[in-house]
Amino acid sequence: MKISFSFLALFSCFLGIAQTNSYTISFENAAHHEAVVQATFPELKTDKVSFRMSRTSPGRYALHEFAKNVYGLKVMDSKGKLLKVHRPNPYEWEVSGHDGTIKIEYMLFANRGDGTYSQVDETHAHLNIPATFLFSSELSERKIEVTFDVREDLNWKVATQLPLVSGTTYSAPNLYYFMDSPTEISDFMLRSFEVDGKTINLALHHNGTEAEADTYFEKVKKVVLSEKEVYGELPDFDYGSYTFLACYIPNASGDGMEHRNSTIVTSTRSLGNGGMERNIGTVSHEFFHAWNVERIRPKSLEPFDFEAADMSGELWFAEGFTSYYTNLILCRAGLMSPKEYVEGLAGTFNYVWNSPALQFFNPIEMSYQAPFVDAATSVEPVNRENTFISYYSYGSVLGLALDLSLREKGLNLDDFMKSVWETYGKPEVPYAIENLHNALNNYAGKDFGDSFFDQYIYQSEMPDYASLLTSVGVLLEQPKDVPYLGTYVSMNADGLGASLLRNTQMGSPAYKAGLDNGDIILNINDVPFSEGQKFEDYLKQFQMGTPLQVNYTRFGERRTTTMTLAPSPDYSFSLMEDKGQTPSSKMLEQRKGWLKTE
Repeated sequence: MKISFSFLALFSCFLGIAQTNSYTISFENAAHHEAVVQATFPELKTDKVSFRMSRTSPGRYALHEFAKNVYGLKVMDSKGKLLKVHRPNPYEWEVSGHDGTIKIEYMLFANRGDGTYSQVDETHAHLNIPATFLFSSELSERKIEVTFDVREDLNWKVATQLPLVSGTTYSAPNLYYFMDSPTEISDFMLRSFEVDGKTINLALHHNGTEAEADTYFEKVKKVVLSEKEVYGELPDFDYGSYTFLACYIPNASGDGMEHRNSTIVTSTRSLGNGGMERNIGTVSHEFFHAWNVERIRPKSLEPFDFEAADMSGELWFAEGFTSYYTNLILCRAGLMSPKEYVEGLAGTFNYVWNSPALQFFNPIEMSYQAPFVDAATSVEPVNRENTFISYYSYGSVLGLALDLSLREKGLNLDDFMKSVWETYGKPEVPYAIENLHNALNNYAGKDFGDSFFDQYIYQSEMPDYASLLTSVGVLLEQPKDVPYLGTYVSMNADGLGASLLRNTQMGSPAYKAGLDNGDIILNINDVPFSEGQKFEDYLKQFQMGTPLQVNYTRFGERRTTTMTLAPSPDYSFSLMEDKGQTPSSKMLEQRKGWLKTE
């Protein structure tokens, strides 16, 4: 969420006379996931004022309809007189007949602790602001004050990017900044360090020890410093600090969500049970967004619309290039070995380049799909296995290709990102796709920039990864000895069959044989399954390229089809030296520059 703060100093001079909307939220019934919100809107100039709950949330692109968890709503004037309320739609309340002030009170049910929703229970009040507070668009430029009535009996404290007024009252210069300011209220552990005059905070809500918090914070520090190296500087955080709101508890839901001066990172994994290593990737991804998406921001998301789905064709860059850097930063920070990093590229790579969806959409159009896939919910089946590639993944593998291609020219993606930061991020000038295209032309030359965009952004062609990876001493191989079915299969508990749990992939052996999601394979060539056998091991006993008889059931009806197994199209990544080959000194020097290793 981009907020204009060029006028902030001047604005603060008039706080004493500015109109201020105020909220108070309390949590007496936290055991049943309820909060009570009270809001006051004074000095109103029009008789009719419209209030609403947001339908979206910063960092999300789909609709979430937060009004569904609001109930017991009462609207009064300054003297407590109930006012007339009209509901023009499910997420809006039109109020008239007030005396210049409108007071609203309602109950909120909140029980999902992640980056999109809110959760209230006796462990914490985890608040995503759009999911918590109603607002009036007409009053969006007003200052806001919010008081969090914390549960002192639970030793709750407040962590937020909102500036403190006093006690547990915080302020926002306008509605946009308020909506972009998630808040964690709990008995969290706080760690801080200074970088170039800016404070980096970790507010860690977990059930672990102080020692675990110390160890984890050292990892966070390394991530922050490694990402700073990409851009050469930290962003100019609006109030001089940035806060990680880390919530690692069993009742949370795994997520990460970037905001202007803070981020939510949540997981059910405790630091003592795998989270020390596995949760840090989300920290890496979300902090990179402090540059790429919060300040290097697509014009298509400016201003962010709280009343409709937000569509952007630039998510392959905003989310995808950020995803490319996620593990690369961990490697550079010494939190992941080069071997782990390189071999870990395979999963995302195979997902993207083996997808039938490449024939339908380029990266821009994949980005347009975000309102349908970004934590969106629907009840009807969809064919995403064949028609969609995540813009996170697609952009990530394109980031890899661009980085290695630039390095062959003596350039690199870090310096390109830095140039985009200087042109668009630092001055906060929103960009469009053509701006990125021109930026690459300016950085690497018109022929290079035009070629990259024409082949890989406007079209869905695949770069020559084998050659690019060889330049850094990495082998890209495609083994031909693993049979491939073309869908996810799970052995049934009774051992009498194997169920197809996803749509079969277009062009795969299962697809060509007419098999589909929900079918149950009874056997192949009348060979029974063995007790405890994995399906992939079962397939290995059959010859590829030879027609096989598949006995299966669909809707309870027994059927037979013919299927010819093919080799898996998956690739593997490995360091040359791990495969008995000796990379040249030039390859090793290029790898060192890429991974920043000794």
